[in-house]
Amino acid sequence: MFKHALNILLAASLSVGAAAHAEKLSVAATPVPHAELLEHVKPALAKQGVELEVKVFTDYVQPNLQVAQKQLDANFFQHKPYLDEFNSNRGTDLVQVGQVHVEPFGAYSRKVKSVDALPEGATVAIPNDPSNGGRALLLLAHHGLIKLKDPDNILATARDVAENPKKLKFRELEAATLPRVLDQVDLALINTNYALEAGLNPTQDALFIEGSDSPYANILVTRKDNAEAESVKKLVKALQSDDVRKFIEEKYKGAIVPAF
Repeated sequence: MFKHALNILLAASLSVGAAAHAEKLSVAATPVPHAELLEHVKPALAKQGVELEVKVFTDYVQPNLQVAQKQLDANFFQHKPYLDEFNSNRGTDLVQVGQVHVEPFGAYSRKVKSVDALPEGATVAIPNDPSNGGRALLLLAHHGLIKLKDPDNILATARDVAENPKKLKFRELEAATLPRVLDQVDLALINTNYALEAGLNPTQDALFIEGSDSPYANILVTRKDNAEAESVKKLVKALQSDDVRKFIEEKYKGAIVPAF
């Protein structure tokens, strides 16, 4: 009996000691699906001695700034073209350490049910940041609504539209606000994380959407001085696990797709 009690106390002591020495890892994320994926891997990381702290943001600027300023360790919300553009414009030197999933970018409308029904002079809302704005225009071009001067320019703007047969009018707005203006425009090109937050189902509600071969995989990002940290490596491995693949496929049902 005494030996059994001693074993219990020893196990409890080891558990407390492990918790006391757990390495903290703070990660910025947008709510859906990024924070949800991070919360899902929390228990697995805890068993490996990593205490994951998820900080939720609803914009695309602060997560990068706070990692660059060493207020947070990493972030999970963006794709590589956005990161490259941010580093270039802000003078930051953040790096990708792993890609996790693709959020197929979609076009939504509450006024028309098909692309063909889009009227001449229709107002189309697109994100105002260069990488996502260019992504929206590429998707519109892919579906024949416009032609771009350079069909491969991922940073295309409305000024790069060479042909616009429907005389579409473009409104460039902050990505997070696009679901809220759906009633005010004819068409809005919306990032899937914001579409999901707004209760939209990309596979059912989008008039058209990117395929799973999209080059815009969402990535885990950190500073160069933190890229080889064991806690970061453990997080990458957890996010690229078979368990997370299954979680993505079952929970999001095609709205996002694994990219590993």
